[in-house]
Amino acid sequence: MCYNRNVMVTVRLFASYREAVGKAVVEVPLEDGAGGQALWRALVARYPTLASLPVPAGYAVNDEYVRDLRALKQSDNVALIPPVSGGDGRPPFLELTDRAISVDRILEEAADPRAGAVVLFLGTVRDNARGRRVHHLTYEAYEILALKEMERIAAIVSERWPVTRVVIVHRTGRLQVGDISVAIGVSAPHRPEAFDAGRFAIDTLKTTVPIWKKEVWEGGEAWVGTEPGTRSTSR
Repeated sequence: MCYNRNVMVTVRLFASYREAVGKAVVEVPLEDGAGGQALWRALVARYPTLASLPVPAGYAVNDEYVRDLRALKQSDNVALIPPVSGGDGRPPFLELTDRAISVDRILEEAADPRAGAVVLFLGTVRDNARGRRVHHLTYEAYEILALKEMERIAAIVSERWPVTRVVIVHRTGRLQVGDISVAIGVSAPHRPEAFDAGRFAIDTLKTTVPIWKKEVWEGGEAWVGTEPGTRSTSR
């Protein structure tokens, strides 16, 4: 005879989910191999106030973002990602890439029919820094932690401002003068909120996300923040 084996899953709740349940972390028993739909049904059965909220826009399992929740196993840690600011079910668009950043793609990802404003910020490689002529830059990221921090920034933005979409993309590898190194896209019903949210996102990213920059100039190179008299938060 075959018996289903239960596993205990730890669930982290944010924003509207956290408020509906009254807790930031809960434990839920599931059948071994159950996925996202089973987890959501189990949560709604236990906490009926969740029934009035939209289903998760995504999941993070053991601190790794996934769009389609795989089969869960004992002691998995699952974070439920609510839609951004009650949005259209799409999670924030977050990406690290070693390819050229497409402005058209950023605008497409940031677009929302309810938005009256879309603010786009582009950080580009300039040809000089601290009195030296820059030849090129190299960016390196601690990818897992960088994406987690970008996710945290997007969550803060969605809680502080009535945004409809958040897009954060940063490039890694070698970049030439004029290349786009980072792109922030924020859409909102009105422009003041979009501007404020976009400024917060880029300012916070530059000081908290673990991405490092090496400047290469004629006759030398250095990782920014490691030279005497420089700040480690400068990027």
